[in-house]
Amino acid sequence: MFNYFGKSIGIDLGTANTLVYLAGRGIVVNEPSIAAVNVKTGSVLAIGNEAKKMLGRTPGHINVIRPLVNGVISDFEMTQEVMRHFLKLAGGSSPFFSYNRAIVGVPSNLTEVERKSVEDAVIGAGVRNAYLIEESLAAAIGARLPIHEPTANMIVDIGGGTTEIAVISMGGTVTAKSLKVAGDKLNDDIIRFVRDEFRLVIGEPTAEELKINIGSAIQLPEKTDLLVRGRDLTTGLPKEITVKDFQIRAALVRSVKMIVEAIREVIESAPPELAGDILRHGIHLCGGGSLLRGFDQLIAKELSIQTVVVDDPLTCVVRGTGVAVEQFEQYSPVLNHPIIPRDIRV
Repeated sequence: MFNYFGKSIGIDLGTANTLVYLAGRGIVVNEPSIAAVNVKTGSVLAIGNEAKKMLGRTPGHINVIRPLVNGVISDFEMTQEVMRHFLKLAGGSSPFFSYNRAIVGVPSNLTEVERKSVEDAVIGAGVRNAYLIEESLAAAIGARLPIHEPTANMIVDIGGGTTEIAVISMGGTVTAKSLKVAGDKLNDDIIRFVRDEFRLVIGEPTAEELKINIGSAIQLPEKTDLLVRGRDLTTGLPKEITVKDFQIRAALVRSVKMIVEAIREVIESAPPELAGDILRHGIHLCGGGSLLRGFDQLIAKELSIQTVVVDDPLTCVVRGTGVAVEQFEQYSPVLNHPIIPRDIRV
């Protein structure tokens, strides 16, 4: 519910996309965490979807920037600018309301300095109180797993910059691992493979298109291919090739195995009783990377544990932050203590 003092929001501040959940309304922003900047004037030309369209297509004086790398803020001012833009999209320009409270999902392995920079960026964008929640916990809440019960809930959130793996019980994380192998790494693998195999240079948008349309973690019954265009390394001229599904699968195999092995390590480090619960309840996948075809089947086969992709995996984390915002008293024990701006401290 809204109150006189301001709105409450949940934020999934992701490497690839930022999503904002407005209490009482649901998800109101879902855009890429990208900004286009004129380096001559320092002015921001575009943020979000408009900036993503410019990837790989800009002249020398325009930089397309991702202010977050592997879930960590690498450009503080630009992150603040991006957040300010998204909060305005969510309705923050209204003269009658401000943002009173924000709950932000962050990777589990952030240092105190990195956590502080996230809090400062959100407060600098116009929020009065900023709370942090681990992405894996937020994802489990968003997937409606019974996190407060004395039983294991295993969640694997494969995002853009990081893969968050956690076993949750009694409202807290029992064992967890954050891996810097996720969607962006899979795109890099495809770019490198196409360059080495076909002597063709392609950009990130083309690599993502290949991953989404013909990428898979296991061999599938139907064979698929895709026509792609890029720059020939030998001649320097434009060239068109056909890439087949088994070639993309070969490009991704190493990174996919790293994620599977990281899941295995987390299960091996869990207490025996919780390991038994995982066998009964299975593994839940979310995040954009979970949509790689056959990924759930590969994990189930390698680990002999039932694996499912949760409903609407792309919005799982932000839905969890939204639930935590709307049921703040119930979920406040799992949140970091808020940072309050100096001018309103008492």
